[in-house]
Amino acid sequence: MSPIHDHGRSFPLGPTIIDGGVNFSLYSRNATAVELLLFKSTSDTRPKVITLKPDVNRTGDYWHIFVKGLGEGQLYGYRVYGPYDPARGLLFDPQKVLLDPYAQAVAMGDNYSRAKAAAPGDNVAHCMKGVVVEHRGYDWEDTGPVNRPLAETVIYEMHVKGFTANPNSGVSPEKRGTYAGVIEKIPYLKSLGVTAVELLPVQQFDPQDCPEGVSNYWGYAPINFFAPHSEYSSDKTPTGAFREFRDMVKELHKAGIEVYLDVVFNHTAEGDARGPTLSYKGLQNNTYYILSGENKEFTNYSGCGNTINAHNSIMRRMIRDCLKFWVQTMHIDGFRFDLASVMSRGPKGEVLKDPPVLWSIDTDPVLAGTKIIAEAWDAAGLYQVGNFIGGRWQEWNGKYRDHVRSFLRGEKGYVSRFADRLIGSPDLYYDQHRSPHRSINFVTAHDGFTLNDLVSYNDKHNEANNEGNRDGDNHNRSWNCGEEGPTDNPDIIALRQRQVKNFMTVLLTSLGTPMLTMGDEVGRTQHGNNNAYCQDNEISWFDWSLVDKNSDLLRFTQKMLRWRQQDPALDQQRHYTLADVLDKTKIQWHGVYPNSPDWSENSRSLALTIRDPNTGELLYLAINAWHQDLMFELPPPEYGRWHKIVDTSQPSPNDIVEDPECAEALSCLVYNVPGRSIVLLAAYED
Repeated sequence: MSPIHDHGRSFPLGPTIIDGGVNFSLYSRNATAVELLLFKSTSDTRPKVITLKPDVNRTGDYWHIFVKGLGEGQLYGYRVYGPYDPARGLLFDPQKVLLDPYAQAVAMGDNYSRAKAAAPGDNVAHCMKGVVVEHRGYDWEDTGPVNRPLAETVIYEMHVKGFTANPNSGVSPEKRGTYAGVIEKIPYLKSLGVTAVELLPVQQFDPQDCPEGVSNYWGYAPINFFAPHSEYSSDKTPTGAFREFRDMVKELHKAGIEVYLDVVFNHTAEGDARGPTLSYKGLQNNTYYILSGENKEFTNYSGCGNTINAHNSIMRRMIRDCLKFWVQTMHIDGFRFDLASVMSRGPKGEVLKDPPVLWSIDTDPVLAGTKIIAEAWDAAGLYQVGNFIGGRWQEWNGKYRDHVRSFLRGEKGYVSRFADRLIGSPDLYYDQHRSPHRSINFVTAHDGFTLNDLVSYNDKHNEANNEGNRDGDNHNRSWNCGEEGPTDNPDIIALRQRQVKNFMTVLLTSLGTPMLTMGDEVGRTQHGNNNAYCQDNEISWFDWSLVDKNSDLLRFTQKMLRWRQQDPALDQQRHYTLADVLDKTKIQWHGVYPNSPDWSENSRSLALTIRDPNTGELLYLAINAWHQDLMFELPPPEYGRWHKIVDTSQPSPNDIVEDPECAEALSCLVYNVPGRSIVLLAAYED
């Protein structure tokens, strides 16, 4: 029996289960006709077609229909008719089946073809399909947002599939590389000591958006912003990813771990004029993308072929709807915005002083309890680190990454900039009257070398990406410690291990919010590949054998994280600005002699003392990035004696104290800090 349908209603957008059926609503201003296609399965090539009549099923720019008898799991798509007029920015093509931007689940099927969506002709046998889902009735078991203060937050940037895809993960085969697989590894995350996972893109993306012979692994190729990526679900039913994702969030919340999403509101997988028509192009191209010139060509501020027009009111509303959906329906705690500076651009690509979309995110009451993190640059040279708009935005501090790398590899001319990075980057944030945790401090991220590779390679080795090693950044500020890549030289191995611990120590003692990258705590390698976006294999996956092989590094990271979380100085950072904290902590800079820092161009060493104004605890940090030993004369503490917490020159377990309360007291006020090593001391009463 054919479904019974009526005119439906224009709100809410997307499919909504109501009154024994489903209401569908779609935006398209210049469409002349719309067809709703109802599929029986992902392989169905002869869907039921329901024609939406302009005089019945259209209100303003919204096309809508109510179909009785449909429910959860229904697969659907659209054909949209209208002018093909590139000069007006219109690219309607009724031969293409289009994905609903507001679909909250997506079925790809084994027959999906990006090439068919880019070539002339019908792609009904090879299209993505939206799936109707039911929000109501899920049991969250009284879990909700963790609401962890920024002062206590340590972020772990993680790839859902890569975390458990390796056969040595110990995860059951059917759950490897899935949301369910992450659940099985929550005890590891708890033991590590991180408080939030930042997931590389999990909004539905096109894995075929990449060179021939590889697949898009990272997921920075979005095609739908509401639906959890279907491939990451062990439940292969049409709505399985929707349910399993919520299971993962719920279990992480039970463990006290927040969940942030890396969201990509700067481009889509449709690419430029040569790319496929999957959704937005065929719905209202000149609404969703920034177009330029008389011929309305795609702009490319994202570096990926097109640029989302976040300034447009329709796109701006969709972004906010999307973020609120992930918070309210999926219980997400925060977002990291990829190439967020793209969202600062207006309809002609101009940089806006007060971008409406960014302010609307900053001030939205539904989003008020979430963390919002900007990658404050774009691919066209707009760099906004230190001056991104808004009152709540945190920033990926690219200057922190660059200056810490440069100083610790022994490069001259960086001591002053390194000092600023240690204390929350006051050169960037002191006058902004904002949190001391506005800076997201990181040494590595998904994009670039792993921490192991940062100390093992001078040059990138991206041959496996099938782009002739032309892709990826050429300026990595890395140092191989004497040999390129793997080595059997024990001195080089020891130096690399020391450098990794140096980076970890600096990261976890710096003022700001630290972010670790998946696997750095156990020495994960990508064999010199600094752009592994298309390596869905063991190059990118977490190698769980390293947990035992590099247990000393894992222990060091765990102890550093425990020390940071127990640091009483964190408490007083919750409600103060960076300026307040720096004024109260009374930082004193030193060199090899107390109160005599060497700020010269050739300086490769630095020390400081910092006092917690609440407890009076005094910390001393000495960094020797020079290749020779340096004898540091310690400033005398006002009470007690100095006790050793960390000495990265020492082999495990002497590199970090098991319990700070039982730390070894120093018998004199001098400390030999070997070349390429760091020492952390604390003043305690004996």
